[in-house]
Amino acid sequence: MTLFSIITPSYNQADFLEQTILSVLEQDYADVEYLIADGASTDGSADIIRRYALDLSWWCAEVDAGQADAINKGFSRAKGEIIAWLNSDDIYLPETFTKVAEIFAKNPDAGIIYGDVLSIDADGNPINIQHFVPYQLSDLMAFNIISQPAVFMRRSFLEQAGYLDLEYHFLLDHHLWLRMAQLAPMIYVPQILAKARYHADAKNIAHAERFGKEAFKILDWMETQPLMTNILKDEKEKILAGAHHLDAFYLVEAGKMSAGLKAYWRTFRYNPKMALKSWKRILYAFLSLLGFSSIRKTYLKLRQKILSTREKKAL
Repeated sequence: MTLFSIITPSYNQADFLEQTILSVLEQDYADVEYLIADGASTDGSADIIRRYALDLSWWCAEVDAGQADAINKGFSRAKGEIIAWLNSDDIYLPETFTKVAEIFAKNPDAGIIYGDVLSIDADGNPINIQHFVPYQLSDLMAFNIISQPAVFMRRSFLEQAGYLDLEYHFLLDHHLWLRMAQLAPMIYVPQILAKARYHADAKNIAHAERFGKEAFKILDWMETQPLMTNILKDEKEKILAGAHHLDAFYLVEAGKMSAGLKAYWRTFRYNPKMALKSWKRILYAFLSLLGFSSIRKTYLKLRQKILSTREKKAL
């Protein structure tokens, strides 16, 4: 049986941490080592971790240099052939490891396996299902994002690519996927493998406007990668559109509607088709500027009700 190594970076997420831990420990897959790197939380997280210490391969509670540093501590100690990290507010679905192990066994050349993700709110209510499609390197370069909680890596390719870059704080995962995608294929699994929690303190909400800045930093980095330079020459407009599209998405998430609409306009200039796929968010941003932001709240409530009735079937 192939060994899984799961790392959880933890910092002041005591409200959700135990659910995260149990989603790992209660998997039906036996060969798992679980490592938790807590960044000296002050909310009782360490006490929660201690309750499960006998089930952990390693854990610490010490000051670190941020999320990437915490995860890298786990990477450096991990022994498994399959490696992943699960943030301390996210959750694995039952039987996820068994499914992933089977797919890796059928695809011995794969570097990454990724699946779909159910978005939930702070109370665990479903918000949205993040559906993906098969991607290759050029798709990632155009900032087609895959959802980190449902990503699993083959250790040999992670070691070749190197660990997380401490200079990135918001797209640190996407930067790693890009490096790994240069080495080996990615395999998409059209199944929900995890739940990603969205709440006020989550960085994709609290610091949403900073994701776009890192997208353009990654764009500059791409220029230094020999394998990416030809793709950049051939698909420059699509890649630039992707960076602006990601920037627009997170600006609207942060409530910066005017800046978000400008970013969508820049997306349109480079790739009209990409921009028009987001017509609902563009309309929402425009209506919000006119004082009709309550329309989105009504829409979200309706969507949550629909998802609640479908959740069992979807999972």
